Amino acid sequence: MGLIFLIPGIKETLRVSGEAQIVKDKKVLELLAHKDRLPNLAMIVHVEEAFMHCAKCIIRSKLWKNIDVKTPRTVSTLAKSMVGSGKLDKTYMEMDEIIKNDEDTRLY
Repeated sequence: MGLIFLIPGIKETLRVSGEAQIVKDKKVLELLAHKDRLPNLAMIVHVEEAFMHCAKCIIRSKLWKNIDVKTPRTVSTLAKSMVGSGKLDKTYMEMDEIIKNDEDTRLY
C-alpha cells in the first residue's frame, strides 16, 4: 500500500509504503474505539519505507495558495529531518537555504 500525508499549509509531504492487512481482531479494534464505539475493521501497516518528499508538486499545484503561511509550523521541516536523520555536515539553516534555492531554481 502507499500513503501520502498532507498537512494544510505545509509544502513537504510524508510518503509511506509497505504491506497492509485488514483485521477484525477485537483487541485491536478496542484500541481504536471512540466514545465506546468500535470500528468494524482496522488496517495494520507494516512500513517498508517512509520518507519526506520535497515541496515541488505542492508549489506547482498552488495547493495551499489560500492558506495563511504565517501560522506557526508544528511539524519538523524537511531540512531538520535531513540534517538530523542523515547526520549531515550542515546546519538546519544551511540545508533549508539549499532546499529553498532548489525550489526556486529547479521547480520545472
